[in-house]
Amino acid sequence: MYSFGVMHLSNLDWTLLVAFFAISTAIGLYFRKRAGKSLAEFFLGGRQFPWYLAGVSMVATTFAADTPLAVTELVGQHGISGNWLWWSYLMGGMLTTFFFARLWRRAEILTEVEFIELRYSGMAAAFLRGFKAVYLGLFMNVLVIGWVNLALMSLLQVFFGLSEGTALLYTAGAMLIAAGYSSLSGLWGVAVTDALQFVIAMTGTVVLGILVLKSPEIGGLEGLTQKVPDWSLEFFPRLNGAMDTARALSISFGTFLAYVGMQWWASWYPGMEPGGGGYAAQRMMSVKKEEDALYATLFFQIAHYCLRPWPWILVGLSAMVLYPELSDGDLKLGYVMAMRDYLPNGWRGLLLVAFFAAYMSTISTQLNWGAGYLVNDGFKRFIRPQAEEKELVRVSRITTIVLMLIALYATTQMESISGVWSFLIECGAGLGGVLILRWYWWRINAWSEISATLTPIAAYALAHFAFDWVFPNSFFFTVGLTTVVWLVVTFVTRPESKEHLQAFVDRVRPGGWWPQAGEDQERPRMGYLFMAWIGAVVLTYSILFATGKWLLFGFDDAVVYLISAAVGFIALRFAMKKTTILQ
Repeated sequence: MYSFGVMHLSNLDWTLLVAFFAISTAIGLYFRKRAGKSLAEFFLGGRQFPWYLAGVSMVATTFAADTPLAVTELVGQHGISGNWLWWSYLMGGMLTTFFFARLWRRAEILTEVEFIELRYSGMAAAFLRGFKAVYLGLFMNVLVIGWVNLALMSLLQVFFGLSEGTALLYTAGAMLIAAGYSSLSGLWGVAVTDALQFVIAMTGTVVLGILVLKSPEIGGLEGLTQKVPDWSLEFFPRLNGAMDTARALSISFGTFLAYVGMQWWASWYPGMEPGGGGYAAQRMMSVKKEEDALYATLFFQIAHYCLRPWPWILVGLSAMVLYPELSDGDLKLGYVMAMRDYLPNGWRGLLLVAFFAAYMSTISTQLNWGAGYLVNDGFKRFIRPQAEEKELVRVSRITTIVLMLIALYATTQMESISGVWSFLIECGAGLGGVLILRWYWWRINAWSEISATLTPIAAYALAHFAFDWVFPNSFFFTVGLTTVVWLVVTFVTRPESKEHLQAFVDRVRPGGWWPQAGEDQERPRMGYLFMAWIGAVVLTYSILFATGKWLLFGFDDAVVYLISAAVGFIALRFAMKKTTILQ
């Protein structure tokens, strides 16, 4: 790792840190009584969230401590085009917005996992619900929390020159505060602190970007465009075969197909679940009305891809000029070095608060919804079905703390953030098709989802350890094998009973292929949903690219993208008015 001097904080910086932790704790105490009323209050805020609070909470949760550093590394390796490694998920995000957000709210369930027994029936459904409660709420949740902990530990080691053990203690302290207010206040406290944390985090990153650009070494946006290599300003990857770290993102057509054509719909990934799920579904189910779920998710997608990236990207480009000596493995440290060199007292503390805010918003959400699975879909469903609400809330609070302790231990056993990411992205490859179609095709049954959940784990092991394949070949193999398995399983097993499917259709009123739906039943007009989806994708990408071109003096291109954004917006509004989406 690149070595540089320890960053020192002033009294003002420390005051900002202490004040932030105190305010977060105070919010938890404020919502404690309300959260204690019932499970619905604790995990869904009593379904009374305004759409903007739910949307901001989603955005804050996806802004983790390592996010600006990861973007800086991508930009350092491949320029702006390197961001397609995560920009490609927009298609799936907008699919969730228009095809699933209202359905999640309409289902009137407490957790994503509870949906399983709403959609399926019998022992297979009960097994799947219990398995997923533990698999997602405990195992996968602990991996994600450990990943986020490792990122914060790396940051603290660089900031203060701490040893790994000392950095773990600081991380444990921040995690304890997050677990404390989330266990006290439930989702209301989590969401309100998310909003505060998001404002702090965005303010800090924008201020850093402005101060770095104003430095004499950069000379503003014009100076930046003159000092970085031309390839770093390219917005799109080149389909040229092997990756080349000395130019824009250069990938094979197969890799491009995996990222842009398949990954967003075929692969389950925490926070990017096809059809929605996890904390995103939790926020959709926490709002007052169905249309609020749509607005919250739409705001999340636009903010995630348009509002946040450019301050990070500009600092990443600046780091290429300021710190050319950084090796590939240390490129992400350019962001931290810019903090050290260009932030005055007070602002340095604010940005450090921003990183803690980003960390805690992610951790508090993971702990809250993970506890929801374990309590609602494990303890209440299988152990204490007659438990009173106050007992369930008490168990939820205890479970939140226990989850924190397990995740902290798991953090000590992890060595590689990239290894966790690779495992997560491939062990869910192929599951996405079932998660999407279970809402729109009557023939999907519990065995379809069971086989699609378990097959990728075996396929991952086979691809990596038996065939010694790597991404994208391992990804294609896992998706293909999983798809074949779940389709075969679907048609050799019985469908769900007509009575159960009818009850599901009557409650959720989905579109798609449902013989149980009568001709007079209200159903969305699918063609207009597709139009809304494509219009929103065009709108969001166009805003993203127009902003970048305007910042980097590509004014002619910016105008073209603005026209494209207008076309996308018109198509979106027209489609939304023509379907039941806003009725």
